[in-house]
Amino acid sequence: MEFLIKVGQLLLSLSILIVLHELGHFLPAKWFKIKVDKFYLFFDSPPFNSLFKLKKGETEYGIGWLPLGGYVKIAGMVDESMDTEFKNRAPEPWEFRSKPAWQRLIVMVGGVTVNFILGFFIFAMLLWGYGKEYVPTQSMTQHGMAFDSVLIKEGFQNGDLILKIGNTPFERFDMSVVMEQMILGDQHQVTVLRDGQEQVITVSSDIARKVTDMGIPKTALMAPRMPFYIDKVAPASPAEKASLQKDDLFLTVNDQPAQYYDQFVKLVQANKGKEVSIRVLRGTDSLAFPVTVSEEGTIGVQARSIGKLLDTRREEYSLMKALPEGVEMGWSFLTTQVNAFGKMITGQISANKNLGSFISIGNMFPAEFSWEAFWSLTATLSLILAFMNLLPIPALDGGYVVFLIWEVVTGKKVSDTFLEKAVTAGFFLLIGLMIYAFGLDIWRHVISRFM
Repeated sequence: MEFLIKVGQLLLSLSILIVLHELGHFLPAKWFKIKVDKFYLFFDSPPFNSLFKLKKGETEYGIGWLPLGGYVKIAGMVDESMDTEFKNRAPEPWEFRSKPAWQRLIVMVGGVTVNFILGFFIFAMLLWGYGKEYVPTQSMTQHGMAFDSVLIKEGFQNGDLILKIGNTPFERFDMSVVMEQMILGDQHQVTVLRDGQEQVITVSSDIARKVTDMGIPKTALMAPRMPFYIDKVAPASPAEKASLQKDDLFLTVNDQPAQYYDQFVKLVQANKGKEVSIRVLRGTDSLAFPVTVSEEGTIGVQARSIGKLLDTRREEYSLMKALPEGVEMGWSFLTTQVNAFGKMITGQISANKNLGSFISIGNMFPAEFSWEAFWSLTATLSLILAFMNLLPIPALDGGYVVFLIWEVVTGKKVSDTFLEKAVTAGFFLLIGLMIYAFGLDIWRHVISRFM
């Protein structure tokens, strides 16, 4: 049942994103009086072809059997269908190739534009409809907060609880307030609660430069400190092989305290590639397990969320407040993804550990259906789809955009023959990457479990 719920959410989410993405190509094409031969959700490749199709006007609308994407087939355009019969005849006025470069460019960027707008819009509507969950300061009294090393050097200690920044009470955990007042602002006197006593920490005036020089994202500077309960164990991970389970509470790593997430991370990072002894509390039993830490300093577990451990509340948003905040949420997510992608390309993080196929995407959805979780993941996938489609790879929208920008700047059109070869190469590159990612998922979720 959990499998079916996840598959159902994945197919529904992809269907929404694909149809709207393709509409982003379809509608500009129609506006510019370009003939569109087909509009398909999923691919109608042999052997089964279409599950459903309907011819209306000059366009065939349908649903294919292979749920790996969708497409609009635009007349007179070299695309991944490899249908280049039109090259043997003179251009028609209703063909893509006959239109000015600026019109063709608008058609090509239409899909990613829709996905960007959709992602921002969904985030905004989630804020408007559900509000934003936050942690009141009073609910962090027992465990305090955890801080990055740059703030520890400033005088903070893990377990401190910020009470005031300057003379302004810190009534909720809000990194925007920290950034505006303490990091980027001029409020350098911070009152904390430490071991039941109030203390004042004076943050250096160049704290912004220190944070910037170290490249620390604002979400990593500090966080509510939480006991580290396991919420999920990754398939074929060191944790699964060691028989760690959901709801285990970490106690020690090599007999050193590791009850809190910050303690645990520090200890496993110091033992990359080594076997450690991890003690957990399971129910009322204290159990020890030998675990081999990965070369990246992880064991393959996900922590229980803040909302399950602390008393959280929700801030309500008006529509006018939700719209810009939704854009900011989407932009923050995109920035993180671009940075991660760059580090993957440069080898700073492992592609093998982070690439995934539809199996990995499906596993992102919860086993119990929730509209809030569904739309949040759909917004996330919409932005990922937009970003990936903008990559300058022939057969993706970004590849076509590069050729069209070249034409606009130089006035020289790329030949259909060259474009056909480039698209063919790009198509097989994408197929290879998809097979590779699918193979990684099969290894993670199936084969490695039997080894």
